[in-house]
Amino acid sequence: MIGELLKSQPEIALFACLAIGYFIGSFRIGPIQLGGVCGTLIVALVLGQSGARIAPDLKNIAFALFIFALGFTGGPQFFANIGRGWRYGVLSLIEIVSVLALIMIAVSVMRLDIGTAAGLLAGAATESAVIGTASEAIARLGLSDTETLRLQANIVTAYSVSYLFGLVTIVLFTSQFAPLLLRINLRDEAERVWRKLGGEGAFSEGQRAGAPALVGRAFRISAGDGVTVRALEEQHGYNLTVERIERAGANLPVEPTLRLAAGDLVLVAGRRAEVVEAAAGLGEEVAGADFGQVFAQRLDVVLTRPDVHGMTVAQLRAQAKPENARGVYIAAVTRLESTIPALPGTELNRGDVLTLVGAKADVERGAKRLGYVLPATQKTDFVYLGLGVLVGMAIGRLGGTIGGVTLALGTGGGCLLSGLLFGWIRSRHPLVGSLPSAAAQILKDFGLATFIAAVGLSAGPDAIKLVREYGLALPLAGILMVLVPGLLSLWIGHAFLKLEAPMLLGAIAGQQCSTPAISALIGVTGNSTPVIGYTITYALSNILLPLMGPVVVGLAGKLG
Repeated sequence: MIGELLKSQPEIALFACLAIGYFIGSFRIGPIQLGGVCGTLIVALVLGQSGARIAPDLKNIAFALFIFALGFTGGPQFFANIGRGWRYGVLSLIEIVSVLALIMIAVSVMRLDIGTAAGLLAGAATESAVIGTASEAIARLGLSDTETLRLQANIVTAYSVSYLFGLVTIVLFTSQFAPLLLRINLRDEAERVWRKLGGEGAFSEGQRAGAPALVGRAFRISAGDGVTVRALEEQHGYNLTVERIERAGANLPVEPTLRLAAGDLVLVAGRRAEVVEAAAGLGEEVAGADFGQVFAQRLDVVLTRPDVHGMTVAQLRAQAKPENARGVYIAAVTRLESTIPALPGTELNRGDVLTLVGAKADVERGAKRLGYVLPATQKTDFVYLGLGVLVGMAIGRLGGTIGGVTLALGTGGGCLLSGLLFGWIRSRHPLVGSLPSAAAQILKDFGLATFIAAVGLSAGPDAIKLVREYGLALPLAGILMVLVPGLLSLWIGHAFLKLEAPMLLGAIAGQQCSTPAISALIGVTGNSTPVIGYTITYALSNILLPLMGPVVVGLAGKLG
């Protein structure tokens, strides 16, 4: 009865896969969480036994939207990290080369077909987009419909088996085993790096919220009698600002040459450590002074200045003229939808979203000098989106033969490259191509989940056959494909690239595109220093790994 209903109305099967799959994926066991995509695939494999199928056209459209949005959101960071982020880029190259080598060894030793080989890559590298690019590459081989469907089903089954073991392995490796190999206490090391970057201590997220980095305090001047506003701000590296002065009940204009006088009521705002340090040289703090909001304005600004790329927050403030930087503070840095600590030693990349905080006139002045304000729009430019996908489909028709190996990008690879290009153009010309982050996230989440549900339903009947054929070999191969690149990156990153341990482990999580791994690392370290390394390798691997789908299909077919 249920099987007939699902076959006659496949839309019921689709949304059942999404609802049940994301519900299953939400459960967490320690640091391990399957996530909605893997949960959707598991449910789709089960419901696929009923014979329910989703139209191939819907599957292709969903994947094209997902992969374009993936490239669009990652484009600015991808291009920003090519070159200057070379040390972290080496780790992504280690991931690509070692995984390809291991896949070819597995093809030779285990006699894997091209579908199983591609699925092993997708699962062990925890990169779901490989399923789509590899499936398209198989569809272009000119095989019979039956053989094409069988190989595409093997991609999904191999992915589902190796993904779980790859996920558990990368989480445990980065958060537990790697610190033991490095012989460090990861939490202590993260606190040391946090302080080195200019932080005040290794606060957890909750503790940082309770002790904000930017504060405003009122003082009754006594010890600071006679000091000018400029001298006070300069003494503390312009990390604090005199926002307001009240003398004898009247507000005075805050001029750089104005001297503070005994009895003045002064509102000082800025970084908490500097305000605390300045307190002793000003006078008694006045609690409850009705001076209004200090940081009344928050602006999200996309950093576009090429000369600022690679500078730290402290260097950016030091090179700016005092009259330009005065009263402007970077409260947060968002990179690839991840928030990294906005510490004085944090490096800024072109394409970062900087949250500026301060008085309205100050932050607007700072925004003009750093980039463009991220507009709070809810509208999507469908002209730009549609054109981008069309260009991607055109690029996807390109292909060729290299060394006897036939390679074709397909719609997935083409839309990924097109998304990179259109996202990069958008970052430099913000008046065109609006795709709000929330809308892009919907395209990525719903597009990928719909695609995964479609291929899972079609692969259901063949899943059990593949598991019986290879048994424990696929899980073991998945584990090795995480450990070998991870160990190589750990050794090279520590011994030769001299990367700090928290950033190195975050980068290893990023080269595997593993969000659960970085979440586990943040929990162990107690601060967000691992995210600094994670965002760079994630940006690179998230683009390079999907492009390896057609490569694996071509190489495995040639070798087989």
